[in-house]
Amino acid sequence: MPERVKIVVPGDDPVQIAGSPNLERLTPYGDVTIHQTRPGDSAEKITRVGDAAIVINSRGAVTWREADLRALPKLKMITTCSIGTDMIDLVVAKELGIVVSNQPGRTAPAVAEHMFALMFAVAKRAAFQTAELKAGRWTRALNVMLQGKTCGIVGTGAVGAEMARLAKAIGMDVIAWTYNPTPERAADLGVRFVDLDELLRAADVVSLHVKLTDDSRRLIGARELALMKDDAILLNGARGDVVDMAALRDALMVGRFTGAGLDVFPDEPLPADDPILDCEQVVLTPHAADSTPEAVELLNEGAVDNVIAFLEGRPQNNVAV
Repeated sequence: MPERVKIVVPGDDPVQIAGSPNLERLTPYGDVTIHQTRPGDSAEKITRVGDAAIVINSRGAVTWREADLRALPKLKMITTCSIGTDMIDLVVAKELGIVVSNQPGRTAPAVAEHMFALMFAVAKRAAFQTAELKAGRWTRALNVMLQGKTCGIVGTGAVGAEMARLAKAIGMDVIAWTYNPTPERAADLGVRFVDLDELLRAADVVSLHVKLTDDSRRLIGARELALMKDDAILLNGARGDVVDMAALRDALMVGRFTGAGLDVFPDEPLPADDPILDCEQVVLTPHAADSTPEAVELLNEGAVDNVIAFLEGRPQNNVAV
């Protein structure tokens, strides 16, 4: 057995992996330290990790930029409890030889189910009508029937593929856009690939599932929103910065779109004075698409799997390549 290593969870807030039975699987390999509050600043974060060889990054709010990584010469591996890796500077990690392992597609069914639910909540104006009734007002408004409508999937990875399956199951026509479309992928998904502008013009529901990169940052801006139908629904289960939030708010405030369902935001936690909160026809959840007991433990299991694979000399899911 190789020498025991130090493994640190630098900020498990809200709780993700603390208390997970999967952590017991690491006992033969090393000592695990869990910090249950978020680090106040970069210096505290570096101090917490110290001379650890491995970081289990259970929360995306804990970021690892160039200065952080260069300050940790003993760090050999970071695993996320997520699919996304935008909280880590992958270019610098590669330069420093730090393995970064994520969990592609692991919780796709849970995330797609959540976004599917947000689609219905927006279409049936559930949040707006609940607020009206709580305020003592009997406000009736036309809802949207989704069967027979067109769902446009932007990004056809594991989550987008599952969202397409669910949409087809209720009788929606599904079109899709991806950076690298192929006839084989279209056949596998049972969808028709179109260019992004065509999708935005044709879709009654636009559902975003791309990873955040320089290319996808503000992929949906004022121009793209203007192409969409006036009664369309926008769903974002990707990352907050995929959408120009100011442009989206402007469109919603003048009555364009049936509404929006958002699980992700540029700033998380969402500030109490964020302008999107002024909009009536939005349904918002706090980056909670994979927050089910089943999905949480799947991610914990996957993070531990990644650590063990790395320590046994067969690193998997390495995205810093």
